[in-house]
Parts: sequence; C-alpha cells; structure tokens
Amino acid sequence: MIQVVGTKSPSERIEMGTASNTTLETLLNEYDVARVTGLSVASVRRWRLLRQGPKYLKIGAAVRYKPEEIAA
Repeated sequence: MIQVVGTKSPSERIEMGTASNTTLETLLNEYDVARVTGLSVASVRRWRLLRQGPKYLKIGAAVRYKPEEIAA
C-alpha cells in the first residue's frame, strides 16, 4: 500500500504516479543500496534511523530508494 496524503481524487493520484519516471521496478531496496555503496545493510538502516544518507520512500512497510538519490 502506498501512502497518499491529500485530497486529490484517485484518478489524479494515478496520473501523478505515472507522471514521474520512477516505477517500482527501478526503485532500490536497502540490500541494493548496501551493495552499490559498499556499506552493510545495518549501516543503511542506521542512516534511516539517524535521518542521514539518501532520501527514501515508504511503500507500506517496504523502504525503497530512487537510484538518482544514491551516489556511488
């Protein structure tokens, strides 16, 4: 479930979601980020806990990162 905040109609939400070039297939999980950065998964999780590191998205319980946010 993707959390959507606002008063937009469902069709407007869908259009907004498709307007961005980020699809679920291109988003990275914390394991991918750890592999790309050379850090451990625990370090990536610590970044989130301390609100450091790249921006992330919460999709339900899943945490995802946009590839452009990850500097290799």
